[in-house]
Amino acid sequence: LTKRKLLGRLVPCRCFRGEEEIVSVLDYSHCGLQQVPKEVFNFERTLEELYLDANQIEELPKQLFQLARALRKLKQPRNRLSASRHPSHAHWSLLEENVGAEGVREGKWCSAFFSGVPDGFTQLLNLTQLYSQHPFLEFLPANFGRLVKLRILELRENHLKTLPKSMHKLTQLERLDLGNNEFSELPEVLEQIQNLKELWMDNNSLQVLPGSIGKLKQLVYLDVSKNRIETVDLDISGCEGLEDLLLSSNMLQQLPDSIGLLKRLTTLKVDDNQLTILPNAIGNLSLLEEFDCSCNELESLPSTIGYLHNLRTLAVDENFLPELPREIGSCKNVTVMSLRSNKLEFLPDEIGQMQKLRVLNLSDNRLKNLPFTFTKLKELAALWLSDNQVIPLQIPVFHREGVVAGLGNPGFAAIPTLGFHIPP
Repeated sequence: LTKRKLLGRLVPCRCFRGEEEIVSVLDYSHCGLQQVPKEVFNFERTLEELYLDANQIEELPKQLFQLARALRKLKQPRNRLSASRHPSHAHWSLLEENVGAEGVREGKWCSAFFSGVPDGFTQLLNLTQLYSQHPFLEFLPANFGRLVKLRILELRENHLKTLPKSMHKLTQLERLDLGNNEFSELPEVLEQIQNLKELWMDNNSLQVLPGSIGKLKQLVYLDVSKNRIETVDLDISGCEGLEDLLLSSNMLQQLPDSIGLLKRLTTLKVDDNQLTILPNAIGNLSLLEEFDCSCNELESLPSTIGYLHNLRTLAVDENFLPELPREIGSCKNVTVMSLRSNKLEFLPDEIGQMQKLRVLNLSDNRLKNLPFTFTKLKELAALWLSDNQVIPLQIPVFHREGVVAGLGNPGFAAIPTLGFHIPP
């Protein structure tokens, strides 16, 4: 048998040393293999790429992970690795990396069926990016902190409840994704990862956002949406570099005043909570561009909202607002505003000062008329008014074409004659 027939499909290196073929790529995908061929290890000096996907392999030999330190690509999805039979082994797939003399320098790994991490995994000391793929990881090894060069760690959609204390050594870690796991509290070790810039903890079971989060001075992005958070600690103000804060779908009844100290915040989402009031300190978020407080129990907006001069998008749907503060007119850069499903009976004249408004949703309210200052909204391109009073709504004349009006109720049939142009 020739070497090519013996090894199955393989792509040789273009380099030759006499008549000997230097093998740099082995492709065993779709070969019905039940184990990693022993012949693979005969080429550990030259092998750069190994493909084992779509087989019936049940166990990965430890020797393979020693080989992986020199491999440039290792792919092995769609096999039969069993977490119950081999709880200490994992199924990892190295997608892309740059390799130097010291082995893997920049690797992207994906996991499949496993409950733990393979024994030799923490020997990959040059690993900088680690990604998980399937929901079977239950724990990380105690010495996980050996991977000190990690910059990106994504462990989304697993069964993690804790993190090892050794992770405090991951001083270069900038992005950590722990979304869709089983954390009931923020891991204590996180406060020691001082260079962390992005943190995802969405879809867990957190009940409190503790003050320790404020120790992450470099944090720019924080997503703790879809938890059970009832309280945000005052010390969140310590996250002085925070730009995006996502608190959607929790159980918050109030926000701390200290939230106004997050001077760099550009996105704040607190929709789908139980908020009954917003702190006046909201007005201190002078760089805020997107604010969503929909699906709460708000009966008013603070007058300080008028200080949000950089606001572009404002969503306050599904609350209990009977009116808007006059100061809303000072939000002159808002282009999209949605006030759907409130109890608005009138709008302040100052709304006419929001001359960059392009989209305005006022459907499902109690409006009887719109202020004449609406005629100043020269950029308005879409207006929703359906499900307001059953009597005809009095709307000022728009002497221009191009406004799309979502009117909805039969009582609005006469409105186009008042000056709206509705495209056919």
